[in-house]
Amino acid sequence: MLTIGEFSKATGLTVKALRFYHDQGLLVPAFVDDQTGYRYYSLAQVEVARGIAYLRQWELPLAEIKEILGTPGGEQTLDILSRHKRVLEERLRHFRKTIRSLDQFIAEERQAIAMAESDFDVQEKVLEPVLVAGVRMRGRYDECGRAFAKIGRALGRHIGGSAMLLHYDAEFKEDDADFEACMPIRKAATCDAVSVRELPGGACASLLHRGPYDQLGHSYAKILDYVRQHGYRIAMPTREVYLKGPGMIFKGRPKNYLTEIQILVEKEAKSG
Repeated sequence: MLTIGEFSKATGLTVKALRFYHDQGLLVPAFVDDQTGYRYYSLAQVEVARGIAYLRQWELPLAEIKEILGTPGGEQTLDILSRHKRVLEERLRHFRKTIRSLDQFIAEERQAIAMAESDFDVQEKVLEPVLVAGVRMRGRYDECGRAFAKIGRALGRHIGGSAMLLHYDAEFKEDDADFEACMPIRKAATCDAVSVRELPGGACASLLHRGPYDQLGHSYAKILDYVRQHGYRIAMPTREVYLKGPGMIFKGRPKNYLTEIQILVEKEAKSG
């Protein structure tokens, strides 16, 4: 008979693990001294313990290990292992999806931080068409959260970019604004609750705004003055892209919010 310490050395299992396996009924000692409570193991149990350690390397649950030990070998054991393999494959797919989402979050946060440390001027660029899911509504601008939530519930797994708000009014409206909450998505999907379509691209005047949303007016004045000075015509709707705001994880401070104002423009053709 081997003491629990000797059995631990012989099997490579810690004393703590052996006590746990005893409590779970997975590896019961051959003898337990009633007076001292000391556990003793037989030499025949060494191979059983090594088998448990081997199976644990595959992250098999204790219940399945107990099942295998109860019916060693044969098709039943292979069925258990095959079932566990499918569980691991599903877990792997979940982790890969989580890693992709985390990579995207880290990249967007780093981009937002880098932008927040810069002073911004109006830039001209060309926007590529983007597939979006949108909910158009009328009301106050601060009611857009309901629309974003609807998109998240309907197509959350397909979302692949920063939230944006499309403004269809040429002027500010307090209670009856016409706007559309949109989220870029990775693939086309059908959903009754939201509109899925390609948002066209084109020439764009862009300005990054750092600060609370209620201070966007200053940045709008700057970019609209730029557009007028260059003789461009505005193509509605205008867009606000929320690069950094009150997220679910990092609430942040309003003074560090980062919003990109995008105004699609039509440039006058130069005469020859």
